[in-house]
Amino acid sequence: MIFYLYFVPIARIMKSIKTPNSIVHFSDIAIEKLNDHLLETDYSSVFIIVDENTHEHCLPLFLPKVVSQSTIEIIELESGEENKNIETCTQVWSVLSELGADRKSLMINLGGGVLTDMGGFIAATFKRGIQFINVPTTLLSMVDASVGGKTGIDLGALKNQIGVITEPEMVLIMPEFLNTLEERQLKSGFAEMLKHGLIQNHEYWKILSKTNHYRDLSALIKTSVEIKAAVVIEDPTEQHLRKMLNFGHTLGHAIESYCLENKEIKTLLHGEAIAIGMILEGFISYKTVGLTQETAVEIKNVFNAHFSKVHFMEEDINQCIDYLKFDKKNSHGEVKFALLSNIGAPAIDILVQEETIREAFSFYLEN
Repeated sequence: MIFYLYFVPIARIMKSIKTPNSIVHFSDIAIEKLNDHLLETDYSSVFIIVDENTHEHCLPLFLPKVVSQSTIEIIELESGEENKNIETCTQVWSVLSELGADRKSLMINLGGGVLTDMGGFIAATFKRGIQFINVPTTLLSMVDASVGGKTGIDLGALKNQIGVITEPEMVLIMPEFLNTLEERQLKSGFAEMLKHGLIQNHEYWKILSKTNHYRDLSALIKTSVEIKAAVVIEDPTEQHLRKMLNFGHTLGHAIESYCLENKEIKTLLHGEAIAIGMILEGFISYKTVGLTQETAVEIKNVFNAHFSKVHFMEEDINQCIDYLKFDKKNSHGEVKFALLSNIGAPAIDILVQEETIREAFSFYLEN
């Protein structure tokens, strides 16, 4: 099944983006809109969820600007994918109960994708749901994780196996937080932006392909959010169209999970893993749904210009393929891919032979 989505022009003006149940505010107006919301809504209490990094680097930039008539409490979590689990949730639920949180409380998630995913899940399930706001602080969470209402946690090393789709009251995108990040984290988010170009906007892909910096990206961040929001509006619960956002993620998540569990291999950031996944799935697209070989090579070259190659041995590849059986898009025991018939023309629910997956790894590993 192949989908063509309407063209989204490169963003110029930082207007807010509305979805049916949420709104995304950018830059200078973000704090203004937050404070208006806090003054208009009678929250019994406000809880800001941070990790040790955002507590140190982002909270001092954020908290002094917040105007609230409600009591504000800070709850700090340990950072890292390895802490995105039910044990962390249980700890936070207990703290919320001890601090008197009720169904009229508000949670503000100040952090990257791990924190906004997990914080949203904690809020969506505490007392059967309290309102929450996402304030993403990494490039990855700005362009992907905090938009669209997907919340969740991992099941062991298996990515995002437990969760619900619940949209935040609002998302505040404040690019100044990017100044607190090292380049590796910025590259991780840049991979998702490249994906947005591949699945929906050839012009955007070309612009990003020529980009060799990761900090002055405000207008491009807006374009990525517009692309994802347009997909989410059409298919909020991922029944058809939204599956295109999984390009690179079927194998990317398998690789990320394998590296997370295997202590002998360097743990990959999400964007690093899906960058590999997009090279692999670009090749698979060439073999299965009509993407040209030239375009598959172009995709490989662009990602290799930004990310170091990971060397997989045969046993590593076997293990990554084995992880595919846990992919969330599977049904009736079949692994289904989101691929590309062309840049801007995704194809979803595609069955792929294991032999083709192994060929894709060979394509990735060759010079």
